[in-house]
Amino acid sequence: MSSQQAPRRKPFTGKHMTLILVGGFGIVFGVNFLMAGLATSTFGGIVVENSYVASQHFNRWLDEAAKEKALGWKVDVERRADGHLAAALSGVPAYPTVKAVARHPLGRKDDIALTFDKHADGTYVSDKALPEGRWILRFDIEADGKSWRGEDQVEGLEVMGQPVP
Repeated sequence: MSSQQAPRRKPFTGKHMTLILVGGFGIVFGVNFLMAGLATSTFGGIVVENSYVASQHFNRWLDEAAKEKALGWKVDVERRADGHLAAALSGVPAYPTVKAVARHPLGRKDDIALTFDKHADGTYVSDKALPEGRWILRFDIEADGKSWRGEDQVEGLEVMGQPVP
């Protein structure tokens, strides 16, 4: 093959390099702005007011958690058909005070303070119905001068352990 028959290549110019740089950085910036927008719009996050002060209480919180675990108290929660929650307590002494705060996992709904009263079947039933959706319940139970805190999750698509059709 002779050199006269080979196709000629166009020279690589500054215009080509400019297009490559602008296109590459445009893609990077576009993806970054998209990801930043999605991150700020989908998760509210849980933030302490002052992380330094929170760090000073960390060991005390660990000690309290160990004491609470040693009590052996347990809570099993189910959503009833009317939207109220039924909490079955185990290992808890008689006549406890049962309270909880329902928090939405993504912070999109306001927290709901719940108080539980003893029902005829032995479970403790919430004073308010919980709206549909996923919720994290933070329990605070007091009995015999001792207190216990724990968490449980409630899914919005179950009623008394059975999926809602």
